[in-house]
Formats: sequence, C-alpha cells, structure tokens
Amino acid sequence: MRAETHRISANGLSHFVRDSGAEDAPAALLLHGFPDSSVVWTKVTPLLVNAGYRVITPDLRGFGDTDMAASVADYDIQTGAFKDVLAIMDALKIDVAHIAGHDFGAPVAWMLAAQRPERFKTLTAISVGHTRAFLKAGWEQKWRSTYILFHQFRGVCEAAYRANDWALLRKHWSAHGDIEEAIRLLSRSGRLTAGLNWYRANISIGRILRPPPPGTFGEEIVRIPTLGIWSDGEAYLTEAQMMKSKDYVDAPWRYERMKDASHWISYDAPEALARVMISHWRNHP
Repeated sequence: MRAETHRISANGLSHFVRDSGAEDAPAALLLHGFPDSSVVWTKVTPLLVNAGYRVITPDLRGFGDTDMAASVADYDIQTGAFKDVLAIMDALKIDVAHIAGHDFGAPVAWMLAAQRPERFKTLTAISVGHTRAFLKAGWEQKWRSTYILFHQFRGVCEAAYRANDWALLRKHWSAHGDIEEAIRLLSRSGRLTAGLNWYRANISIGRILRPPPPGTFGEEIVRIPTLGIWSDGEAYLTEAQMMKSKDYVDAPWRYERMKDASHWISYDAPEALARVMISHWRNHP
C-alpha cells in the first residue's frame, strides 16, 4: 500500500497530510475531530485503500502536526478548516472526492458538501449530524452538550484537563481508542488550547439554547448523496440529531446505526465502518 505524508502550505498554515493508495484511484478525504488527529483513521484507511480508494487524512488546523492558528477566531470552520480542505485538495490536484467527517470533522464536511457540492461526490457524516439538526435536537442533546460550557473557560479548562496526569480528560473521553496518543499530542505547548479553540470559535451554550436563524452558516442544504452513521454506545450525541439530518439533504439519504461501538467508531468497529462507507461510495461513483 502506498502511504506518504505531505507538508502542504495552505490558507496561511503548514498542514500535515497522510496520503494512502494509488494516486489515480477515486479520492476520499477523512476529517477527524477533538481530541484527535489523522491517527484516528489508522485502522480504517487500509481497508478503504484495499477496496480501491485513495485516502487523504489531514491533521486539521491546531491538531497533530499541522500548524496552530494565531487566534480563537481563526478556528471558525467557515474561514478556517473549510478553506484548508479545499486548498489541500488543490495542492494534491484532486478535483472531486468523497468526503467524510467524524466529531468536529463532521460539521466541516457538512458545510463543504452544502456550499461546494461540485467538489464532492458523496458525504459521510459520522456521529455528528447536520449543524441545524444538532441545534434543534431537543433537551437531551442540550444536556449531553453541557461539557461545551466548560470548554469556553480559557485557561481554567486547560488546567483542569492537565491536572493529575490528565485525569479529567481521561474520564470524560474514557471510550477513546488511543487516549495515550491523543494526550501525547495535546501535551505539546499550545496544542490543548488550539483544540479547545474549535469549540470556542464555533459552539456556545447560547447558540445551543437558541439556534440562530437559517442562513447563519451559509448554504445549509446538502445536494449530494449522504450517509449518516451513529453508534449505540454514543455518549455525547443523540440518535435524533443524526436521523433528523435527512431534513437538510436534498439528495439520496442513508442512515446506518452501528452496534456495540462508542463515539470512536473508527477504533471500535473499523471493518463495519469501512464496509458501509465503501457501499455508499460504490452506489454513487
């Protein structure tokens, strides 16, 4: 299996990108979330490559070995990661690709699919549904999202997560498939704050309690084939926010409920995840 890494200058930052599979194979971009890096896709990537795909997994801004941005505002998805992904595709000369996202990578993928549909064949949203569906998912989802309030307290949150050998972070993200690697990466200077800045720039308790009006996030309707995946061991997100995402898809919609998997489906059920993704891609080549 061809496996390379790139340093790509894009949107004012140097990005670390993993690139596996034949260069002329259909491309798929996989986007991670917090507290992860492209390492989260390690178990899934070979399965997708063996099925005939080129798999591109960047470290999103502030994570892994990609540069950190200067301010909280720089982590706004619309002006940050949205442009990063398109610039990475351009640098690799990829005109069109399948796109998938997990955790914070999912809202990035939803936004790209809605606003730049000419660049993507399909969308796969893992764990996190459409932003509008998430914000309107009801009080259970609001309750599950209360930790986001804690993430808003710059300095306080960082100190609490680092204390006692990262005990609080280990407890809150207890189902993580490789928490030691996540902590190793977050332990470097500035990296925990960079990761938390994704929450500070894009989510607030006020926004969760009072969803902003339509159009706030730009074009919101996705018009490419979309696969939504949710797992029955999910602790942070309700099934409703994924199932109701179909209301924001004006294209073929498919929903898959994974059994016996936590929030980190790519660690807990890589074969099942790869299988449904490959099926989705082959149904919409």
